[in-house]
Amino acid sequence: MAKVKGFLFSSVPNILCELGSSTKVGGLIKGLGTKHAMIVTDPGLRKLGLTDKIQEGIEASGLKCSIFDKVTEDPPESIVLDIIRQCKERGVDGIVGVGGGSSMDAAKLTAFMAGKTSQSMEEVYGVGKTVGSRLPLIQVPTTAGTGSEVTDISVITTGVAEKKGVVGPQLYADYAVLDGDLTLSLPPKVSAATGIDAMVHAIEAYTSKFKKNVLSDVLAREALKLLAENIRRVCKDGQDREGRMGMLLGSLYAGMAFANSPCAAVHALAYPIGSHFHVPHGLSNSLMLPHVLRFNHGEPSAAEMYKDLTPIIFPEQAAIQGTDATVMADGFSQLSLDLGIPTNLSQVGIKKTDLEFLSTEAMKVDRLMPNNPREVKLQDALDLYTQAYHN
Repeated sequence: MAKVKGFLFSSVPNILCELGSSTKVGGLIKGLGTKHAMIVTDPGLRKLGLTDKIQEGIEASGLKCSIFDKVTEDPPESIVLDIIRQCKERGVDGIVGVGGGSSMDAAKLTAFMAGKTSQSMEEVYGVGKTVGSRLPLIQVPTTAGTGSEVTDISVITTGVAEKKGVVGPQLYADYAVLDGDLTLSLPPKVSAATGIDAMVHAIEAYTSKFKKNVLSDVLAREALKLLAENIRRVCKDGQDREGRMGMLLGSLYAGMAFANSPCAAVHALAYPIGSHFHVPHGLSNSLMLPHVLRFNHGEPSAAEMYKDLTPIIFPEQAAIQGTDATVMADGFSQLSLDLGIPTNLSQVGIKKTDLEFLSTEAMKVDRLMPNNPREVKLQDALDLYTQAYHN
């Protein structure tokens, strides 16, 4: 038997995975001692009515319910501070995040900062700097991509379009609630980009340089199996409830994996694309993924790990062309084409003259870049953006 390298694995204590399960949120948060819950979401989801049944369930449980519905993509610090202020003014003692990564990230940081802590926002940015305890927290994803419902990471935009992360065990929710019915209205292109985002989480967790572990490996492989089996399916038929649940569960597995074996260069390169050019996070990742795969193929240890994953994601191509990273890279490029999402940076409004700036910004993401299995230097980052621009 091969020797197992020691590791620490952490995640949320409770996962509810069931069609229609979002109607049970009221009872769950009441059971955590909450008397006044706040739903944190975005205006689009509120308009679509995706928070209605959750609100009704909370109120039917005899609790007060407030709603903050002004979360934006890549939420700025000012929005999080506004939610915290409203929570304290209204006596909110429980948080329900409903939405994609932006809403859930805002919800988890709010739950902590409105809880029992004397820290300022500036003091908690970074890894392991949170001191204190949070309010009860339930996360309800409406996209199958970020995995934020099961991570201890909150990414916030600060200053002039710079992203900062807060990483701490207090950010793990009490419950992650997966309800495929909340994802039925996702447009095909959003389903595609967020689905590839989840696949990036799993791939980067499997090849992460410092904290790769056997449990994250198992979750990453299972995530990729579910996501690969269902992504084309839900993009073709958005009302496929079984496929939607498969995508949500795959995204959750990937989230659990990368929360313990962190993401790397794809994410580091994607962040400035999102924060400076307002490209959705999942799409930013999908634009950079093929190029990072080819770059990492030059590192023998990474090349071996990719051989494990290629047959899971693209079994037909692997059977004919082989299992190395270049086959996987080509597979993802073709997948993006097939699903109708942009495949190069020029298609999302980025100019060639922006690439040097993006490279400099990406190298600042020192929470993630060092996790890459092959070292990325400034010139490498510029080369990767150049490849993504011309692709």
